[in-house]
Amino acid sequence: MLRNSVLTTSLWLALASLAHAAPEAAPGGDIDREFDRVQVTATRTERAVIDVANTVDVITREQLDQQLIHDLKDLVRYQPGLSVGAGSGRFSNLGDINIRGLGGNRVLIQTDGINVSDSFSFGSYLNANRNFVDLDTLKQVDIVRGPASASYGSDALGGVVAFVTKDPSDYLEAGKDAYFGLNLGFESDWDGLLGGATMALGGERWSGMVVVNHRQGQETRNQGDNDSVGPLRTRPNPQDISGTSLLSKLVYAPSANQRFKLVLDANEDYGQIDVLNGLTEASGFTSGIDAQTGKDHQTRARVSFVHEVDALDSAMADSLDWQLYRQDSESTQRTDELRSNNTRRQMQHNFDQRLYGLQANLFKSFDGDSVSHELSYGLDASWTDSHEKRDGTSTNLATGAVSNQVGQDVFPVRDFPISQTTRIGLYAQDEIQLAGGRLSLIPGVRVDYYKLDPTLDNIFAEDNPGVPVAGLEETNVSPKFGAIWRFADQWQLFANYARGFRAPPYGDVNVGFTNLQSGYTVIPNQDLKPETSNGYEAGLRYDGSAFFGGLTGYYNEYRDFIESFVLIGTPPQYPWLTFQSQNVADARIYGAELRGGVDFGAMSQALDGWSMRFAAAWSRGDNKTDDTPLNSIDPLRGTLGLAYQGQGWGSELVGNFAGRQKRPADPSYYQPAGYGTLDLLAHWQFAPGARVYAGVFNLTDKKYSEWADVNGVSADSPVLDRYTRPGRSLSVNLALNW
Repeated sequence: MLRNSVLTTSLWLALASLAHAAPEAAPGGDIDREFDRVQVTATRTERAVIDVANTVDVITREQLDQQLIHDLKDLVRYQPGLSVGAGSGRFSNLGDINIRGLGGNRVLIQTDGINVSDSFSFGSYLNANRNFVDLDTLKQVDIVRGPASASYGSDALGGVVAFVTKDPSDYLEAGKDAYFGLNLGFESDWDGLLGGATMALGGERWSGMVVVNHRQGQETRNQGDNDSVGPLRTRPNPQDISGTSLLSKLVYAPSANQRFKLVLDANEDYGQIDVLNGLTEASGFTSGIDAQTGKDHQTRARVSFVHEVDALDSAMADSLDWQLYRQDSESTQRTDELRSNNTRRQMQHNFDQRLYGLQANLFKSFDGDSVSHELSYGLDASWTDSHEKRDGTSTNLATGAVSNQVGQDVFPVRDFPISQTTRIGLYAQDEIQLAGGRLSLIPGVRVDYYKLDPTLDNIFAEDNPGVPVAGLEETNVSPKFGAIWRFADQWQLFANYARGFRAPPYGDVNVGFTNLQSGYTVIPNQDLKPETSNGYEAGLRYDGSAFFGGLTGYYNEYRDFIESFVLIGTPPQYPWLTFQSQNVADARIYGAELRGGVDFGAMSQALDGWSMRFAAAWSRGDNKTDDTPLNSIDPLRGTLGLAYQGQGWGSELVGNFAGRQKRPADPSYYQPAGYGTLDLLAHWQFAPGARVYAGVFNLTDKKYSEWADVNGVSADSPVLDRYTRPGRSLSVNLALNW
């Protein structure tokens, strides 16, 4: 078993590990008003959330610290309508983010405007996710709910998650030319140690920063109690996890209105796992598995050159920003199996992407007699090389003979050919102010060109003889239109229409896989159409001195969903069972979301510092083709928090609530019961530049499962406890800066 104690390195972490420390928050009792937070993702211009014609979540650095958010599951903890599954058990037990019922590559994830690598999985031993970003390097996260292709093109079918990294200016206040910060943290649910440091230096023209983080720990606990070896095990498999991230920026400002930035952003994660629940006995013609271990390695490195101009004397633009970038992402999973027939199987499965791109965004304001315009337009162009390969050997331990045939596979193989993808998008949006600013109209459109160019190499050709490989070209127009009517000083109505699309993935267009012994084959489909959507959203908002709140309803219609590996033919019409990816499904998802907060101090001076926040989300989804529920829809969820903010300290008691999943796609699926959990959060600035953040999660030690974790699991499964979330756990962070 892999159980290397993290305690042996804790002293090193305390002295030399590098991490973030956020700029100090001013003490006081003001409520954190969600509608006042500034975002740039939904409109590509700086706007308060209340001035956006659709639903956007803005999660600030202060929230990330005070809510002890370190990964994607933490990020959506108090965001009903969003969910993250626990994943496959490798790469830190993290799945992908789901927005209003859509997840995977149908949700666009970006870091500083640059797309994070795709997720990809094939078979039992290749599952490359998109958890490439260290949240401790961020100053803000913007989440756009619903189709956003009019601004961001393909893959923004379900929404956008935009990570915004820190800048030197976030640390260097007026008159301050140096900043140093240290951070240490611990999370008990995975015995995780986190640590690191930040350094920022600056002068009149030049400034720079370096943020380096390190984390390490073990498997995330659940509430299973079966510690046996074999398929009936419900406790997590033993796992060792570690990761390091680096963010550095060098900024040159020739004037107060202009900046050049050179950015290096990288992270590396390792995982080792002892797959105890994968051990089996021999049966029939299948050999048993006596031992199985895995080693995972995941890396991402991005370099970008950015130019920002705040004031530009030009008829074309008042301001602009552009960047050139390259990003390399790679996931490698190695598996070592000892079989009961005295053989050892060693497999290495790899997926990597290289991304090159150019972005330019321009902004222009102009006024008429009674109308004002804020025009934004720009270019997104990127080129992506995607490679996937599975390799392995089987060794006869009695004779020492080594073969590249492992089970039914003769390695090496590719499940799709090397693929080059070109994406070029032109977008424009106008924010029109009428009636003295009481009415805003926001039309926008984007035109995208998509080209897939595969390369037929020997590995793919030998494994898929006679399988055709073809390119693909698509052009798509995505319009949107939003409106905001401020019919009273503190009230507004908003509505939005947005078109979404997702180009056919390379892994479906040219997939190839044949298993002659089992008698089936997977063939490509060069006639796939893009997935498209029409999204409608409307809502009412109120932003008063003591209370703010909003109620939103949405209806999204999706066409031509691509389903991978659909059975299209059987013998004798076809030589084998034949599978192919096809456009098979039309779907609809609709729902309602409520959010708000109360500043009790605005009602009575005696209640100064006290506040409450709440949110709830309900949705329903249907596969209109098969007339069945969509399994990706989360049940009703809500959150309620009561907080007190004093001078230099604060605390909050937060309740998370979920209803029972009442509409699984198959009634034989497990339907976890509804639940309620309590978390207690606190923060204290006990000295200048010294803060501590602490949280006790699942305070009552509730045993529960999230629908995102058990989606598709049979109700009569003997290992349901394997999918439970952790019991009571503690998280604490110490941040120092000077």
